[in-house]
Amino acid sequence: MKLGLQISSFTWSGGDDAIAGTLADIVRTADEAGFDSIWVMDHFLQIGSVGKPEEPMLEGFTALGYAAGLTKRARLGLMVGGIHYRQAGLWIKAATTLDVLSGGRSYFGIGAAWNEEESRAWGFPMPPLGQRFEMLEETLQLAHAAWTGEQGTRESFDGRHYQATDPLNSPQALSKPHPPILIGGGGERRTLKYVAKYADACNIFGTDVAQLRHKYDVLRGHCENVGRDYAEIEKSLLTTVSITPDGARRSLTPDAMVDRLGRAAEAGAQHAICGINGVEDLSKIELIGRDVIPQLREVGEPSPID
Repeated sequence: MKLGLQISSFTWSGGDDAIAGTLADIVRTADEAGFDSIWVMDHFLQIGSVGKPEEPMLEGFTALGYAAGLTKRARLGLMVGGIHYRQAGLWIKAATTLDVLSGGRSYFGIGAAWNEEESRAWGFPMPPLGQRFEMLEETLQLAHAAWTGEQGTRESFDGRHYQATDPLNSPQALSKPHPPILIGGGGERRTLKYVAKYADACNIFGTDVAQLRHKYDVLRGHCENVGRDYAEIEKSLLTTVSITPDGARRSLTPDAMVDRLGRAAEAGAQHAICGINGVEDLSKIELIGRDVIPQLREVGEPSPID
């Protein structure tokens, strides 16, 4: 089983002046500890489940570009991009740029989005959900075209929401056949269907074994309907953990974390993406690298994504 790190808060000691240095320490340490991926949210205000709107929030692609220059092996991605925040062409060029500058280590994480309050606050037009799904599908279609061949198909694209007369993509992404596309969310009628049609990975929230097994089974059904090999798709999950060496203060011990994620692996998960409470304490990252990651390598089915 693979392990990823999600960085969802930038509220650290030292104030705004210390954000860059603390983020650098976190991503370097995670990369060296053996984390397979590093993720940031695609938000412009802190979300309610994490903190207050006034707390610091970095723009996602810029933060990932910064992380790309500080790391060597972990893949980097948004968990996940909100479709209406960028035009289709910008999504593809930004994801390609991240892949090139990271040496072929990006994920293209994207979804239909949900945060209407944030959108109103910052002035992003937020179409109805059905329209956002149409925008998502067209963006995925254009991405596949742009990531074909040496510089994209260069065939004109005429969608309902996006039109492109010559989607020349130079430089081309280094990841082959393209940066792995991860669609976030567990919607059974549209989201998981889009995963089957267009994506290389899905992401389901939580570690509940019954829910994971059910969602992956729904995905399997969609794969059968569209003629896609279910084994080609990486099954990932998103969760948050508190960890200490001895399990103090209701935290997990390393063995307990392995046990929890191991049960998720038995349900089909191949990549656990975890936020770590108190992640600025680098000893927590080092503890996971030393006592969790080696055990997870022996758990579950391998992922199709390197």
